[in-house]
Amino acid sequence: MIKAKDLKKAFVKITEKKKKELFYADNGISFEAHDGEIIGILGPNGAGKTTLLRMIAGILEPTEGTIEFDNLNYKNNEIEIKKNIAYLSGNTKLYDTLTVYELLKMCGQIYGMDENKIEKNIKEITDILNMKNFLHNQIGTLSTGQTQRVNIARCLIHDPKYYILDEATTGLDIISSQIILDFIKKEKQKGKTILYSTHYMEEAENICDRVIMINKGIIIGEGTPKEIKETTNTTNLRDAFFKMIGGVQDEK
Repeated sequence: MIKAKDLKKAFVKITEKKKKELFYADNGISFEAHDGEIIGILGPNGAGKTTLLRMIAGILEPTEGTIEFDNLNYKNNEIEIKKNIAYLSGNTKLYDTLTVYELLKMCGQIYGMDENKIEKNIKEITDILNMKNFLHNQIGTLSTGQTQRVNIARCLIHDPKYYILDEATTGLDIISSQIILDFIKKEKQKGKTILYSTHYMEEAENICDRVIMINKGIIIGEGTPKEIKETTNTTNLRDAFFKMIGGVQDEK
């Protein structure tokens, strides 16, 4: 289980008058994600989704608030927690000159896995993500969809318990997107805890057990897709989101 309590992250920005001003990318976010559950983190660009996931992944330190994994906090258990996390960012860069196989083997070695386990996991992951045809190709030669599958694969190599996935299918074709979504559903069935950030509302409605809607750094709605649609008297999450914020608004 992942438990976030009153998370806040402050940054300093420069105003038009060249003055420094404090603002909160996330401001008091609390939620729980249980084993065998896919939690959708939904909202527009700039809502605070990526900052939130980076805090939970241990990449950013919260300005305020706490994060626990199965009742363990980062302060005293950082290494143990991070060994069980798979974090996928939308802008993760891979080594173009390595083959897919070489990258996965290197990642397994970084996690201290023995060679037999690495080979076994690479074979399983290759089958799961349908990568057999390009396993020994250099990453720099791959398509966008293939590269994203490799990105997912390097997260899988150590068999993590917690998945923190930020915009996993952005820019992908329908086949690559479906392969990744099917994989996420299978990991849920294994009891994994999955945080899934996306601005594709229809995608979230399809795979998420519960969703957390964020706008301007705060939670504006939380529940199952069905509950949110019933509460807002809408037929889909996109309309529900706009109803919660009072209609389409210009970014500021």
